[in-house]
Amino acid sequence: MPSILVTGASRGMGLEWARHCGERGWRVYATCRDPFEAGELRRLDEKIDTVSLHKLDVTDPAQVATLTRTLPNAGIDVLLHNAGVWHDWDPTLRVGKLQFDAWEETWQVNVLGVARVTDALLEQVARSDLRLVVGITSEMGCVSNITSPGSYAYRASKAALNAMLHGMSHELRRRNVGVLLLHPGWVRTKIGGESAALSTAEAVSGMLERIEGFTMEQTGKLLDYRGRELKW
Repeated sequence: MPSILVTGASRGMGLEWARHCGERGWRVYATCRDPFEAGELRRLDEKIDTVSLHKLDVTDPAQVATLTRTLPNAGIDVLLHNAGVWHDWDPTLRVGKLQFDAWEETWQVNVLGVARVTDALLEQVARSDLRLVVGITSEMGCVSNITSPGSYAYRASKAALNAMLHGMSHELRRRNVGVLLLHPGWVRTKIGGESAALSTAEAVSGMLERIEGFTMEQTGKLLDYRGRELKW
């Protein structure tokens, strides 16, 4: 039975990842900042035997260390970095009105959180069968796709995430650990909004196909949920 650890699993795509993989018989380590507030995730934990709920704030080194200690012998086939924030979606936030507290939190979650969790759980990934690190990113972080102003913190954080995981792919290849960057498309979540084109189930189903079909020839690449490779 494959296993997956999902960050930010309390709602939206993270919750769908936990549900989708759990219903397929995967061992799911579903993490979130506040399990007491994650009602749907707790119900999923109670309903599906292979889903377990764990407290994790990716910006808190102590919580990352605690989680690592609770999974000392676990192999993690897929380490899925889903947790993310987008604070500067407001189109009125232009240069001269930038909110740097929001920038710092964006960087802590979207970039340093991914680095911190990967660093802590690499051995669990390396001892698994699939050995794959996955970053949920966005085409908004692709420099070639930036044709309008705004969302500077979010775009910068996703560009940094792409560069960081692409760089890690060269190192981790030596241990036969793969790295895959996935763009889910425009999804109906708190971030994507109600008018988005895709449901969480459609996006996750497509991305899971990319994971299940992964080969080391794809390590370090950025694909969308349909399998199309995106330009940086």
